[in-house]
Amino acid sequence: MDRGTERGMPAGQMAAAGAPAGDVAAGRVPLAVVVVDRDGLVSHWSTGARRLFGTGKQEAVGRPAVDLLPVSGALPDEGDDEAPYGSWGGDDGLGPGLESSLDGRLSYPAAGRARLTVPSQDRLDVLWWAYPLVGPGRERLLVLAADADALRRADHDDPLQAPAFERIAPAFALHTDFPGAEDLARRLPDILPSMSVGESARIVAQVLELGYPVLEFSQNDRVPVTPDWGVPRRAERRARRERAALAAAQGLPVPEEAADDEGDDLEYAAVRERLEFLNEVSGRIGTSLDLARTIVEVSRAVVPRFTDVAGTYLREQVVAGEGFPEGVPDTTTMWHRVALEHTDEPGRWDDVVPVGEAMPFPAHTPFFQCMTSGEPVLVPRISTEMGHAIASQFEKRDIRPLITHRSMLVVPLKARNVVLGFMILLRHPERAEFNDMDRVTGAELAARAGLVLDNARMYTYQESVAETLQDSMLPHIPARMAGCDIATRYLPGTLLGRVGGDWFDSVKLPGARTALVVGDVMGHGLNSAAMMGQLRTAVQTMAALDLPPAQLLRNLDDLAQRLGDTYLATCLYAVYDPIAGELSLANAGHIPPVLVRADGRSELLELPTGAPIGVGGVPFEAVRVRLRPGDRLVMCTDGLVEVRGEDIGVGLATLCESAAHPAASMDDACDTIIRALNTRGGRKDDVALLMARLNGIEPDDVAEWRLARDPAEVGRARAAVREQLHTWGLVRLAEPAELMVSELVTNALRHSHGRPVELRLVRGDTLLCEVDDDDHELPTLLSAGPGDESGRGLRVVSTLAREWGTSRTAGGKTVWFELTPPRR
Repeated sequence: MDRGTERGMPAGQMAAAGAPAGDVAAGRVPLAVVVVDRDGLVSHWSTGARRLFGTGKQEAVGRPAVDLLPVSGALPDEGDDEAPYGSWGGDDGLGPGLESSLDGRLSYPAAGRARLTVPSQDRLDVLWWAYPLVGPGRERLLVLAADADALRRADHDDPLQAPAFERIAPAFALHTDFPGAEDLARRLPDILPSMSVGESARIVAQVLELGYPVLEFSQNDRVPVTPDWGVPRRAERRARRERAALAAAQGLPVPEEAADDEGDDLEYAAVRERLEFLNEVSGRIGTSLDLARTIVEVSRAVVPRFTDVAGTYLREQVVAGEGFPEGVPDTTTMWHRVALEHTDEPGRWDDVVPVGEAMPFPAHTPFFQCMTSGEPVLVPRISTEMGHAIASQFEKRDIRPLITHRSMLVVPLKARNVVLGFMILLRHPERAEFNDMDRVTGAELAARAGLVLDNARMYTYQESVAETLQDSMLPHIPARMAGCDIATRYLPGTLLGRVGGDWFDSVKLPGARTALVVGDVMGHGLNSAAMMGQLRTAVQTMAALDLPPAQLLRNLDDLAQRLGDTYLATCLYAVYDPIAGELSLANAGHIPPVLVRADGRSELLELPTGAPIGVGGVPFEAVRVRLRPGDRLVMCTDGLVEVRGEDIGVGLATLCESAAHPAASMDDACDTIIRALNTRGGRKDDVALLMARLNGIEPDDVAEWRLARDPAEVGRARAAVREQLHTWGLVRLAEPAELMVSELVTNALRHSHGRPVELRLVRGDTLLCEVDDDDHELPTLLSAGPGDESGRGLRVVSTLAREWGTSRTAGGKTVWFELTPPRR
């Protein structure tokens, strides 16, 4: 490659050789290539290494590698001009230091990054990869290095993907002056176990001949950058010429094989042209993980340079974002036309073959042959008969003028040996027909396109699964509970991590009370989400037992310790009593809530912080706060107020200020908070936000009675309920309410142990009726037969009530039901 550069190489080739970043085509990254022998001496030093490290080949070869490569030192502090460069691999979890690879302590590939000072240049950030070479030869280690800034520039248009250093797939840039090429051909299977010896020999030979990288890798597949076009090696051509010259010198007939050289030169030119095209396409597709954008990129990458028309079809499951399609396609498989690019006059194709249409393909078509065989199908010219056959599947549309007499190439879009779709490529009649070399090029193009489409498909699918999982984990809280209005928001930390451990919840409690919960499991991902689901379920269960806030957190902490020592979470639990106008709160290591008074003043509630759930051995305390109708409580996780590098007090102050801002509705108030805090930048964590407007319940909307242990009290309860509902103007509810109250009071009197039975009606959005007694055994719904004396009461309640339930209390149990008031 050193000699090839002098002849004026294409940009992609220069990238592999280590050309300056500014000369590199989009998506290509310069690489330095260094080979270290078993004595730790440099045996190969590429032009890219000279440009990156500032040392020439003559000075480098034969010297100890540790003297030339960044293998030791510490990470420089910002602004420390005197700090040495050093390996950062251990700091970022990217593998052991390069020094371990150089001295032979590692037998597996390693990676890292370092900062070094290069003569006549500024300090340089370098990313490196080290690949041990296994075999009998002298070479022991292949080291690749790249300028980190160049990688970042290549990655700046792709915010959805991970940083380039974490996802780059380095290519081995081999050179014609590399002395160990033949040995490396034998050793590639040791470095890349999935490669056969024969394939490695073919690839290395062709790379040495053409001067292009060997392989590119994706998460699931491997694509040769240099397909086997069958072009003879330069060594073979040189040998033919030498034989011809020797024959001429001896006066013998010149072998006929010498006449093939001119044709070989033309073939080499054609191969180089196609390699440049493939390199260009590789840089233009897969710039994001958005499936729709990737589809458009793939279609536009081939028009007009390679083809005049490109239609892209994908299987139904791929378009729908479902799992990997199963089975071989057949005549019933639906294919969606997802993109169409062409150089014809605008609109010519739109009505005949619109994007978005789905259709199957008959077995006699070349499309069916391509998608079932997984191989390209070349049709040099579409005959009139084939045009009729293809057009027959388009109802009421004549596609023949668009395709007849054009050259066609159908290439499969595959990933993991499954056909995801195919591309139909057409050339104008006056343009050269597709040939066998185009067929190979189209196959390579489709292989790259299939990989980037599959990556985008997998991301879309995983994102959908993550959203579904997170949505199933988070409760769907009603906007109105007894005496309060509630609004919530959940924001994932990143687009790639939609599953997290933040949650919120509300639980209906006896006495028209409501429990409000916000929690945050430490960490991210599925493990955190799974723990969140367990803790949320536990909170729901314990809240139904009407445990006081401090006791509930104590029990939750015990549960987390039993689940494992890695379970840590913060939690804020509050119980709102709208009748008493009181809020009881307990905190387990969570950020404090904000209370916005009805007059617009806001404050952070001072609570005993407590330790996070899972720490154990730390007591929890509850505080009570008096409220007025219209006060608002704002509870959130720290992802909303905490920004890396900024004091959390700044975020809490912004939360107080934004929460107090007037808003037309609860949803608007939540949006105001999100806008104020989510635009500061630097947020990486999930966000859960719960806001409750605590309206209270007026004394006139509550009626209570104490009933003695006397069967006559059942009639008194019916009369009291009837009279109260008439007073409230709810006459239409009197009859079902009387019947259900009669059943519940009868059961309570029968099972109570001496304490008076309490009956309460609460008027709100619903009519709530509660009956309390001192028996701790909860009643169950039974199937009562004609001769049974019990079991009918709850059956009547479950039939007539809008909703009903039971719960234990500190002194016994509560049985309640709700009825929907008639619309006024």
